[in-house]
Amino acid sequence: MQHAGGPPLPPYHQQATAGADWPQGTPPAQPPHPGPPPQPPHPAQPPGFVGNVPSGRTPHPAQGGPTLPVPPASVPPEGTGHVQLPPGGPVAMPSPPPGAGQADTGSTTLAVLLIGPAGAGKTTVARLWAEQRRVPTAHISLDDVREWVRSGFADPQAGWNDHSEAQYRLARRTCGFSARNFLANGISCILDDAVFPDRPVIGLGGWKRHVGPGLLPVVLLPGLEIVLERNAARHGNRRLSDEEVARIHGRMAGWYGSGLPIIDNSHLDAAQTARALDDVLARAIASPPQW
Repeated sequence: MQHAGGPPLPPYHQQATAGADWPQGTPPAQPPHPGPPPQPPHPAQPPGFVGNVPSGRTPHPAQGGPTLPVPPASVPPEGTGHVQLPPGGPVAMPSPPPGAGQADTGSTTLAVLLIGPAGAGKTTVARLWAEQRRVPTAHISLDDVREWVRSGFADPQAGWNDHSEAQYRLARRTCGFSARNFLANGISCILDDAVFPDRPVIGLGGWKRHVGPGLLPVVLLPGLEIVLERNAARHGNRRLSDEEVARIHGRMAGWYGSGLPIIDNSHLDAAQTARALDDVLARAIASPPQW
């Protein structure tokens, strides 16, 4: 059978055109679709190549060049969410060094509470101390966490009431949760707060409940004139009136005789105070304060 204007049709097409009979649903086998011409085998590629492109790159669709980075095959598509984090429990007291040696605070996982009045330099010293340590260390500032509340923020300067006290308690508890989680995963913490000695239940006692008995409190207490000078340089709701600063400083004096270590940083800059803090903590590890 001839196709008009062409060569003879293949046998299977002749059968289909002539209406040849075959079992229903079992048409004759078709020849394979012609594919691209065979290519010579690729030469052996050096390690680090995928096809003809280095691993970690993929050819650009238009240019054919290795331009787009791709993750190695060993990295899962989802890079997070597969790390199991130990839950944070109450922080235990760090172990004292063996023998009579002094603890190396720079390589010890610690939980520190830096106490002091407004303008004492707590936040500056705590941040610097955390940055200079040889082990991972987090700085958690109570004032920063308090100010996470935007709408409905209860500013104590507008008057101490149930709302401001509740937000202080909530911020302390949030800081405690954060500190325990960091410490459970090998990250030291230093927290700072203006804790009053005459309010132990929501002050020092609250921190001990939220973090654990291994929390090491240290008081930063410069002279009143230094605190007033530093407070004058503050801005926004962090700046207090001179009368309020003097009142807070007077209440902080109650820490003398409490048994807690006290650093008078009136004539120390932040770096010197951070070194003094290390010395105090080394002694506190060897002989923990009773509080």
